[in-house]
Amino acid sequence: MHRQLIASCVAAMFLSGCSSPPAQPAANGADQGSDPVAVTPVADSAAAMLHWGAPIAGDEFNYTGEPDALKWSVYDSSGHAGNGVRSPGQVTVDGSQMVITGTPDGISAGMSAKFGRQKYGRWEVRAAGSGDDAYHMVAILWPDSGNWPCDGEVDYMETTGNWGLINFFHHYGCSNSKTSGSKALDLTQFHNYAVDWTPDAIVGYVDGVKWFEDRDPAHQPPGSMHQTLQLDWFPDNVTADGPGELRVDWVRVYPAEGSPRL
Repeated sequence: MHRQLIASCVAAMFLSGCSSPPAQPAANGADQGSDPVAVTPVADSAAAMLHWGAPIAGDEFNYTGEPDALKWSVYDSSGHAGNGVRSPGQVTVDGSQMVITGTPDGISAGMSAKFGRQKYGRWEVRAAGSGDDAYHMVAILWPDSGNWPCDGEVDYMETTGNWGLINFFHHYGCSNSKTSGSKALDLTQFHNYAVDWTPDAIVGYVDGVKWFEDRDPAHQPPGSMHQTLQLDWFPDNVTADGPGELRVDWVRVYPAEGSPRL
């Protein structure tokens, strides 16, 4: 579907169903991958259609084995909201993609980028997922401070039990209020998900088409943020749970237009 949908319906509410990672490891050490990165352009990406130029950081996943330890902290912890387990053994790189697999009993994975930590900028991932509705695939901007929820959270690609619908959840403030948008999309196919964060707005794109926008200055995150990727387990305790999978082709980070990168 290529119909544009922009939604900014504000609701002061606590997080319900979103895949925030409160036990996430901090992005420690010096920012990695801060030099321009040579990549293959993708025609229907926001970066190509909006002329963002070359990325300054990211991961093309063109290697095999574990995620690059210089670029990623892989979770080894309980799952989201205490559901299941986040295990490093559930994530691998196969030479062209990063793959997280989730088992029927909730053993899954997630990871936090050490690169591209900045206040304002642009992030884009190419991803697909499939499996049981109990699994939610998520691409998040998480505060470098780790001060959640006060310092915000930007879920610019999130499923919530429907592999035919993508959601954008922008969380702000210590009360964990949020604005949101949804778009019908076949998530089993690869799509390009992007967010452009400026002092004026947070804008979401799917395959280069704008579908979310929040221009309220009171909703701005107060500090720098970084990328996370997660496959989170939300068992419904009613139906039998099955496996799930998140596949990511690449992650690319760009500076804000006219802004110095950190």
